[in-house]
Amino acid sequence: MKTLNMQTQRLMELLGHDETPFGVYYADVKPDGYGPKPGEIFSREREVAGTINWQAAFANFTCLIGSIWLARKKKKAAWISHEACGCMGGGFFTGMYAPYLDMNVHYVSTGIPGTPMEGEHYLPSPESMRAFMEDSAPELGRGKYCILKPLDQFTDENPPLSITFFARPEVLTGLHSLTSYAAGSHNAVVSPFGAGCTSIVAWPLVYEKRGMACAVLGGFDPSARKFLKTDELTFSIPLALYRKMLDAMETSALTRHTWEGVRKKVLKSARAWGEAAADA
Repeated sequence: MKTLNMQTQRLMELLGHDETPFGVYYADVKPDGYGPKPGEIFSREREVAGTINWQAAFANFTCLIGSIWLARKKKKAAWISHEACGCMGGGFFTGMYAPYLDMNVHYVSTGIPGTPMEGEHYLPSPESMRAFMEDSAPELGRGKYCILKPLDQFTDENPPLSITFFARPEVLTGLHSLTSYAAGSHNAVVSPFGAGCTSIVAWPLVYEKRGMACAVLGGFDPSARKFLKTDELTFSIPLALYRKMLDAMETSALTRHTWEGVRKKVLKSARAWGEAAADA
């Protein structure tokens, strides 16, 4: 990880970006960091049996992106588990349980007619929501906890599965360009529908398992926007592709004249938001 972290620092220097990216991994030991309190256990069996206390579940809701927001500020870990889930969607998209819940299908789409639950109307029908959840379902059984923490806190013994940058458009321009260059593909960056945690955790690993390693541009979930900076999005990359990006960065557009002009806008953006940034 020493080499990876040194290369990452060089990439951040080229980008003009000053926030260390986060890595995703799974473990059976709870880390020191931020996560939900123990609460309702989500499962299809409990849902069918009617034993999930939905009032308590929604009252004790905890968004994984919110935990990541705290972890970013304190440079600690964010985590989620099946026993301490906080969100039925977050638990599913991090591989804490399967299959998905019918409640989630209706909650994210059109709600349940005749009840106070109007639904978020993010997709137009329960059928479209089911198709999405089946398509984005992650691998189960990787570990008791899904954990996200700063990349420089990883070790060679426990490397991340994927890496996520939190950045605004100018920095994303550099990451997008570098990804296409390193992958040698004009389809190397995708932006599918999903919750904030789907884009960060599920989609990068789902695509990689299908032999379609690519970066995932996310942060478009309206429910998760409050846990991102204004104008900020996420850019998540499976580790193998990220290593290719690091190996390719010195011959990429990031070391050419055109990028110098974009990098000035990166620094201008940081100053406009009153944030520290790398020297010009």
